[in-house]
Amino acid sequence: MADSLWWILSTALILLGLAGIVLPALPGTLFVLAGIVLGAWIDDFTRVGWFAVATVTVLAILAWLLDYVAAVLGARRVGASRKALFGAALGTVAGIFMGIVGVLFMPLVGAFIGEYWDRRDHGRAVHVGIATWLGLLAGMLGKFVLAFVMIGIYAVALLV
Repeated sequence: MADSLWWILSTALILLGLAGIVLPALPGTLFVLAGIVLGAWIDDFTRVGWFAVATVTVLAILAWLLDYVAAVLGARRVGASRKALFGAALGTVAGIFMGIVGVLFMPLVGAFIGEYWDRRDHGRAVHVGIATWLGLLAGMLGKFVLAFVMIGIYAVALLV
């Protein structure tokens, strides 16, 4: 019975991690990694060995880096000011408290406000806001793909 509870916790962590990819308040790939490591531990690393765990860990680190770099690269590509980057960060934090719409669109609004405050150019601020937003969405998509690759490696290791 105790093993069943551990497996339920492992699965719950993985599912919570998938939700955390969209919700920045939750460290998505960290929860996916924790669920996978817990699943490997339950089985004494016999089916999911150290190589699989190490591979999944590297993917989790890549996803974490992607999360932080994608928006900055999107903004930097169009020459965003420091205030735009700061605004996008504040928008991301504010968006957490506004639900899924806030999570998706507040970074755009924050980058727009920061860029407009810095340069007083409405057109440029819109351009920077959209570029930052697209960077965030690309990062989210990349994290989602990496999380499913992590889960795929785990599932194959469990079943083979």
